[in-house]
Amino acid sequence: MEKEQKIRLGRILLSAALLLAAWLLPTAGWVRLVSFLVPYAVAGYDVVWEAAEKIFHGELFEEDFLMALATIGAFAIGEYPEAVFVMVFFQVGELFEDMAVDKSRRSIEELMDIRPDSANLERGGQLLQVSPQEVHPGDIFVVKPGEKVPLDGTVVSGASSLNTMALTGESMPRDVAEGDAVISGCVSLTGVLRVRADKEFGESTVSKILKLVEDSAASKAKSESFITKFAHWYTPAVVLAAVILGLVPPLFVGNWAGWINRALIFLVISCPCALVISVPLTFFGGIGGASRRGILVKGGSYLEALSNAQIVVFDKTGTLTKGSFFVTTVHPMQCPEAELLELAAMAEAYSNHPISLSIREAYGKPIDEARVSDLQELAGHGVSAVIDGRRVLVGNERLMQESGVTVAKCTHDGTMIHVAADGVYLGHIVISDEPKEDAADAIRLLREQGVQKTVMLTGDRESVARSVAAKLGVDEVHAELLPEDKVAAVEELLKQTTGQGRLLFVGDGVNDAPVLSRADIGVAMGALGSDAAIEAADVVLMDDKPSKIPLAIRISRRTRRIANQNIAFALAVKLLVLVLGACGVATMWEAVFADVGVAVLAILNASRAMRLPR
Repeated sequence: MEKEQKIRLGRILLSAALLLAAWLLPTAGWVRLVSFLVPYAVAGYDVVWEAAEKIFHGELFEEDFLMALATIGAFAIGEYPEAVFVMVFFQVGELFEDMAVDKSRRSIEELMDIRPDSANLERGGQLLQVSPQEVHPGDIFVVKPGEKVPLDGTVVSGASSLNTMALTGESMPRDVAEGDAVISGCVSLTGVLRVRADKEFGESTVSKILKLVEDSAASKAKSESFITKFAHWYTPAVVLAAVILGLVPPLFVGNWAGWINRALIFLVISCPCALVISVPLTFFGGIGGASRRGILVKGGSYLEALSNAQIVVFDKTGTLTKGSFFVTTVHPMQCPEAELLELAAMAEAYSNHPISLSIREAYGKPIDEARVSDLQELAGHGVSAVIDGRRVLVGNERLMQESGVTVAKCTHDGTMIHVAADGVYLGHIVISDEPKEDAADAIRLLREQGVQKTVMLTGDRESVARSVAAKLGVDEVHAELLPEDKVAAVEELLKQTTGQGRLLFVGDGVNDAPVLSRADIGVAMGALGSDAAIEAADVVLMDDKPSKIPLAIRISRRTRRIANQNIAFALAVKLLVLVLGACGVATMWEAVFADVGVAVLAILNASRAMRLPR
């Protein structure tokens, strides 16, 4: 409990004790009034002051104003104990609210704790402890056991196990050694690492995660927006209704004190704090709970939309498959095998595509970049480069066809990479990939959750795509697609959604960014995915596991269910007690329950959103 909360609790206890004493003491007249004003002032001075300030600024219709008006009115008609008790109970509700919000915020701050405070920069043979912002790409920094990795980089020397729990929600450490990439926010557990920085701190993984989480409140769910608009019109409406209730009936039937008392009870009941507080808190808690499992949702609207997932579309490479290609066979036609592999590796020298990396790894020799010029990467096709004066093409069958090169047929399973030089077909290389361990389970769980269709979009060959889809149980496959073809395919699939149904697209590459933006909800693989994909996405999976998608949907549906429970419960109780109050049946005690009691129960229910579903 924080200091301010302890002070509030102390005021509640002191006010309750003074209220009990005032109730038990046999006083009358001014002495009785003062004996109740003291506990009222202890409990509610800040509420009255806040209401006065907001009146001065033209903000009349909110909960502090309603509570101050109702309790001061109760004093005016001689209902002293009720006035004090309403204020004490209101402060109890505010305390519960603060504690619930803090608990939800702490779940976010657990993620925020990944922010590194400093970096050990290697400079002139010495280690300087500097701010991470002072480290630039190419600089070498040292990470000691127990320290956080401050920036994204590549291990130059050393080996260690990294705790990635804060980023991915996974408890299993990840082993890294020389040549491995490391991302900021991980904690080195066992060894000392010398790391070469690859990005500025502002572009590192930890900075992007923190920005995503900090900005998530900017996007409100429909439920939150409804409550905000509802409160804007609801509050002045009930104040007007209370004025009419207190002033109009006495003109005909008399009993001014009785009707004013009903109007004050009506005001206390009408406070919309249960709705205004609990629904946003529910979505805030849901976002926090998801982040603890490595699922970063950029706002409440996206969390709510996930619950309506009807069609889930996947990219293949790096999303459903590992994306760690390896060369299985080399088939030369017009040149030796070594020359074919060398030309392909040199043409792919500057590409970071997984296929390019696998070809260079299979070549296994240093590349003389002076031999390579005029290199062009052709999206969805392959690469073109001038090597030793020859124009070399390395890519898929579509690239060869557009260049007028006839390719040889191959029956091997895997992705075919064709090589041609100066219009002559030299041969092909077969690259293989394999599905992720949890990909089939992810498809099965989505189907069990009521997702109507799963679809795979890929630029790979039809035979390869159908083989992977059959292993995983994907319903529909579209292969040999260019980036613009993927957008067109998603456009067609969007037409198949019905009602509130939403289409999710899950991808990881630069080419996926347009599709991620076009889908109702874009989900990016955050660990291996490109910066463009992560920026375009609405949800980021930090450990690249497809099985996190059904988990995200479960968290979303549970969060929306809790929010709907709070809306239904609060409105039902308030409507009932408002009617009873207007009819003179409900007393101030029922009014207290309808306001603060309902708010406390709704807040406690909202806090369940922070707990992860089973």
